Amino acid sequence: MTSKEKLIILLPPSEGKALSGKTGTKFTESSGSFGKSLGKQRASVIAALKQAHGGSAKLLGVSGAHLARAQQANLALRGAKTLPASQRYTGVVWDHLDLGSLPFALQKIAAKNIVIVSGLLGLVAAGDATPDYRLKIGASLAPMGKLSSWWRDELSCALNKYCAGAVVVNLLPQEHASAFVADEKAISRYLHVDLATKSGTAGGHDAKAAKGRLARHLLLNRTDPIKALRSFKDPKFKVRILEQF
Repeated sequence: MTSKEKLIILLPPSEGKALSGKTGTKFTESSGSFGKSLGKQRASVIAALKQAHGGSAKLLGVSGAHLARAQQANLALRGAKTLPASQRYTGVVWDHLDLGSLPFALQKIAAKNIVIVSGLLGLVAAGDATPDYRLKIGASLAPMGKLSSWWRDELSCALNKYCAGAVVVNLLPQEHASAFVADEKAISRYLHVDLATKSGTAGGHDAKAAKGRLARHLLLNRTDPIKALRSFKDPKFKVRILEQF
């Protein structure tokens, strides 16, 4: 990796999300790093959610009070208060990435160079204004069908353009990764990695904390991500390269 090449890290969102948002902020489909390229698709998803009354328990994967909150959020997306994606997502990966504790200069880099694949937004950079919502990329939303398939063409086009000339480390789980087809002509170097147990089985949910720490380790050692992947240490998990070019 040369000094001119940037490192882009691809991460999943979290199902857990911070409530509300910052006063004076309002979400629009065209906002953020990918609003121009994916705004039309975002509008279609928002319209479909409205038609579905915010989403059923089956669609959203929650019930009771969690379902009521999710439906309310999904029906109030346009004009909703926002938080940066890195503050909106509150799951295990993001807790252990802990961007807020990094030096401010590195937080600014992460705001652009960490990109999340989202069922609602398609793509969102870590620093982009993000509303509260609930919608998995593996969900099947009428009339689109499975969102990972529906998003694939436009999402891949936008992300390959954003990552042109960059080194990309893909830390996405399979259902998110299936929405992105990396372009060898656009991306300088591409590595799709996951975390496996010492015996070689997939880490799955148990590896989320380690994934957050790995993303942090990559940021801190971004000038040589290959070396960073090799030097990452965890008591339970090891880095495994699934695909590269």
